[in-house]
Order: sequence, then C-alpha cells, then structure tokens
Amino acid sequence: GRIFEVSLADLQKDEDHSFRKVRLRVDEVQGKNCLTNFHGLDFTSDKLRSLVRKWQSLIEANVVVKTTDDYLLRLFCIAFTKRRPNQIKKTTYARSSQIRQIRKKMTDIMQREASSCTLSQLTQKLIPEVIGREIEKSTQGIYPLQNVHVRKVKLLKSPKFDLGALLNLHGESNTDESGQKVEREFKETVLESV
Repeated sequence: GRIFEVSLADLQKDEDHSFRKVRLRVDEVQGKNCLTNFHGLDFTSDKLRSLVRKWQSLIEANVVVKTTDDYLLRLFCIAFTKRRPNQIKKTTYARSSQIRQIRKKMTDIMQREASSCTLSQLTQKLIPEVIGREIEKSTQGIYPLQNVHVRKVKLLKSPKFDLGALLNLHGESNTDESGQKVEREFKETVLESV
C-alpha cells in the first residue's frame, strides 16, 4: 500500500524524538481509518550531520535479521568514540583492531535483540534506544563510545499479508466480538420464528 513518513515526535507527542522519521505502510482501509504497519525508520539528515565531527572515529555496522514473526529487516547502527575523562590528547581515534571488535559486538547485539522478538516488540525497543545503550555498555571495555544509535531500519521482506495479525496489532479484536454478537442475535430470531 501507500507509504507515509511521519516524525516520531508527532506519534509519541515528545519533541525529544523529533530527529527520527518512521515510515508506515497502509495495509488496510476501513472507512476513513487506514490501518498501517511499520515499514522503516530513519534519521533526519540534519541530526546525522550534527553527530559527525572531526577528531573522533565513526563506526558503522549493519546486519540483516529475521524477527520471530518472519519480517526480514536490515538494521544500520552508528557510533562515535568518546574522550576519556582526564584525557589530554585532542583526538579520540580507535585502532582498527578495536573498531573491528566494536563492530562485531554491534552486529551481535543487533542480531540478538532483533531476532528474539516480533516486529512490534522491536519497534518498542527502537523508540527508547534500548539497543544503542546496550551496545554502549558492552563496548565500554574496548573503547568508550557516545551517540550510539540504530540510525536506520529497512524492511526487506514481510510475510504474507494477514488481516487478523494486522487487526491484532491495532488492538481491534473487538471486530470479531461484534461478529459473534450478530450471529447470536441471528440464532435467537430463528428460534423465535419457530
């Protein structure tokens, strides 16, 4: 269906998320309501440009991962080295061996976090930057990092369209209930006529 790009700040009603854009795909239209599903996540270019600075190492990693409900995603992560407290030297460059170790850790954590949950659980993790903080914590021993973000999520492949799952996602299981009620009424009328 059609794809809309919305700022996460509007969805969360919180200006702290204004630099993240969410892509939503319309999967079903019910009257004037469009039922959408997650289609991707991105950073605004101004935020990305503001993170990149001189005198520090930029480390990027990406990973293709399948969620438990069969969505194939590619996650892109970005991180920057940080000055140590009491550091005199102007630059904070990590050695390439350290960068390799950090990148390995990044891909492992992204793989682990994303492959163990459904797409909706993953989006719940992406909003509060759970994965970024996890990476920051686990790489502390290799080289201290700052501004660790999952900067982009691409949806590569989604499973066959399932209306039930989509309605579940939107918390609209009540449609089934109303269907049952109609059935009951119908049976009652039949009984009355007999």
